[in-house]
Amino acid sequence: MSVSNDQMIEMLRTMTRIRQFETRVQEFFAAGKIPGFVHLYIGEEAVATGACGTLGATDYITSTHRGHGHLIAKGGDLKLMMAEIFGRRTGYCKGKGGSMHIAAVELGILGANGIVGGGGPIANGAALAAKYRGTDQVVVCFFGDGASNQGTTQEALNLASAWKLPVVFVNENNGYGISCPTCKSMAVADIADRAAAYDIPGVVVDGNDVLAVYEAVAEAVKRARAGAGPSLIECKTYRWRGHFEGDACVYRDDQELADWVKKDPLQRFENKLLADGLLDAAKVESIRQEVARELDAAVAFAEQSPLPEAAEVLEDVYA
Repeated sequence: MSVSNDQMIEMLRTMTRIRQFETRVQEFFAAGKIPGFVHLYIGEEAVATGACGTLGATDYITSTHRGHGHLIAKGGDLKLMMAEIFGRRTGYCKGKGGSMHIAAVELGILGANGIVGGGGPIANGAALAAKYRGTDQVVVCFFGDGASNQGTTQEALNLASAWKLPVVFVNENNGYGISCPTCKSMAVADIADRAAAYDIPGVVVDGNDVLAVYEAVAEAVKRARAGAGPSLIECKTYRWRGHFEGDACVYRDDQELADWVKKDPLQRFENKLLADGLLDAAKVESIRQEVARELDAAVAFAEQSPLPEAAEVLEDVYA
């Protein structure tokens, strides 16, 4: 599927937005301004951007504990996201969800999920509803390599295949499930190989190449809209930070990280657009500054917003 010049520039803007958002969150968490845990998406920006770039406004996504990038790529409001992460009443979930549980159903964001492998069944439910209503909506289910070993994920793949549900399962294989490398948690080299068990397409792509992700997911979305059922796309990528902020990362060496930083998806895409003449250095810097101003406004909004009142503790809580 071809990508227009305007789409590519918007992809760069989205990746820049994710990178800067996560960098700010990293700084605020280190300063003790954010409650709870945060799991950052730095280094994986191409996956969310490429995958969500194939979706329309009425399509859905399910996310993970490392979900800020998915939410931004699907159109999440930076102010409401930052307020939620700060635990403020003006956030998407009124400050009660925090980093791992942001949802915006009006945007098709069915929620980040602190439960590893929790997104698959939710994605199937949304897809079944779309099929029942006769719409052409598609659901993208993001999940990690650790979640690929969960029963919920395998059950979701099986049911989606059996019922030909319009779901695209996008696996973000960043090499580690918390501190356990994939080579120690599974015998297969490629998670996408497991698609064969469910008689659905399984594709491996370079998760640090936003256009490769876009093309693979676009083909799977097209298939799903046509009623042909689900697909499994495995995106090979890497998280630059630890599993969570505060993780000492003693399970990996510095050279491994350095090698992956050389494959920075954001810098790689910037270089491509510069080489192709779609942008010049001044325009790239302008995008960075525009995003920085957006983040300044989001942070100011969050910091100036009130905390929830104690009397509100049971409001909007269903379980």
